[in-house]
Amino acid sequence: MKQDATSTPPRKKARKEMARGYILLAATLVAAAVILRIFPDKVTAATATTRSYFLEMVTILPAVMIIMGLFSVFVSRELVVKYMGKASGIRGIAVAMLFGALPTGPLYLAFPLAAALRSKGASISNIVVFLSAWACIKIPQELIELQFLGVKFMAARLILTIIFVAIMGVFIEKIIEWTDNRGIGVSQKVAR
Repeated sequence: MKQDATSTPPRKKARKEMARGYILLAATLVAAAVILRIFPDKVTAATATTRSYFLEMVTILPAVMIIMGLFSVFVSRELVVKYMGKASGIRGIAVAMLFGALPTGPLYLAFPLAAALRSKGASISNIVVFLSAWACIKIPQELIELQFLGVKFMAARLILTIIFVAIMGVFIEKIIEWTDNRGIGVSQKVAR
């Protein structure tokens, strides 16, 4: 196998990414320490919030990892490509929107699922639609809107959200394709 002069061996690349992660973690901890040093009265609130988010992640992330494992084993690449791939069109957008609107939970849970969908062949536009639907279209949220704000408001917001989420997904995919074709972004293609 020939390697491009710009490509790096996988181990070296993994080490670089891990080093970047440690640098980012260290910078975040230093920034937090500096901010808490400047505002000592906020230490208790910051500690309580950090503890709360940490406990939430520890209780939720194992279930997400199990779901991702089951997804990667039981859902074939062909199925994802058929229903959410580049050629899936409106059906793919509808499936991505439904798939994003059904579950409840914080948005950070959707990112591992989006990565799994992408690795199985889902198009970028459908990934954007999935993430956007997870963030702003939830069945329980719609019911609360219906109860407190009325059917007109709920229907108008839901319809506009669906329209603009679909447009945004297609637009972002076109921008990414354009930048890849012009060599502006980091290319994911490896020379063989």
